[in-house]
Amino acid sequence: MKIGIIGTGAIGRYVAEHLKKQGLGPDAVLVRAARLDQSGEKGGRRVCSVADLPDDITLMVDCAGHAALAEHGEAILLRGTDLITVSVGALADPALEKRLARAAQSGGAQLHLASGAIGALDCLAAARVGGLSEVVYTGRKPPAGWKGSPAEARLDLEGLDKSAVHFEGTARQAATDYPKNANVAAAVALAGIGFDKTKVELIADPSITANIHEVRANGHFGKFTFRIEGKALPDNPRSSALAAMSVIAAIERQRAAISI
Repeated sequence: MKIGIIGTGAIGRYVAEHLKKQGLGPDAVLVRAARLDQSGEKGGRRVCSVADLPDDITLMVDCAGHAALAEHGEAILLRGTDLITVSVGALADPALEKRLARAAQSGGAQLHLASGAIGALDCLAAARVGGLSEVVYTGRKPPAGWKGSPAEARLDLEGLDKSAVHFEGTARQAATDYPKNANVAAAVALAGIGFDKTKVELIADPSITANIHEVRANGHFGKFTFRIEGKALPDNPRSSALAAMSVIAAIERQRAAISI
C-alpha cells in the first residue's frame, strides 16, 4: 500500500509521523503551492495537484479540511484512488456530496469517512437499520474553543461566567454555519438519520477545559447516550487528538485481513 497525505497541519503531521514509524511512508504529500519549497519538514514527495501524484499511490488521506476535500476529492476518486477524510462536515453541501459519490463510482474507488472526534457511530449506524426516531448531538467547549465562529457574535465569550447555548438547529445548519466545528455533527448525521433530521445544540461553557461531545438516540432498538471528553493535540489546541487517531485507525482497517 502506497499512502499519500493532504495537508501538513497538526493532524497531517500526526498521521505522517505514525506512518513513518510503521514504515508506511507517506509516499506523497499534497500541499498548497506556497508550501512546495519549504524545507525541514518530514514527509514524502511534495506536490500541489492530484495530477502530480505518483501513479502507484493507492490510498490518500485528507487531513487538511473542507476546502481541500472540495478541491481535490473528486480528482482523487476519479483516478481510482481510495480516500480517507476527516472533513466530514463538507458533505453537508449536497452538491459536493453528489460530485464525490459520482466520482467514486466512476473511478471504482471509495470515500471513507474517519470517525473523527466522536465514537459510538457503529452503534448509531446499526440502530438506523431498525429505525431511529430521534438523534441529538450536543457539543460543549470552553469559550476559547468557539473563537472564530458565529458564537462570537452571539455571546460575550470573554466575559462568560456560566454555560450558554449559542446554536440550536439541524446538523446541516451547524455544518454550514460552523465549518471549523462541524465534523462531529456531520459524522453523527451521516451515521444516523441524516443532516436535516439530526438535532444539534452547541454550548460555550467556562467551567470546562475539555471538548465534550454527547449523542442521544432513540429508536426501535431502545435508546443510548454517549459522552466523550476529548483532549486536543499538544501542538494545536483546535485539533482533536482522537480525530488524528481515528485516521490511523481507518488506515489500519484498510490494511487489515480482519477488520472491525
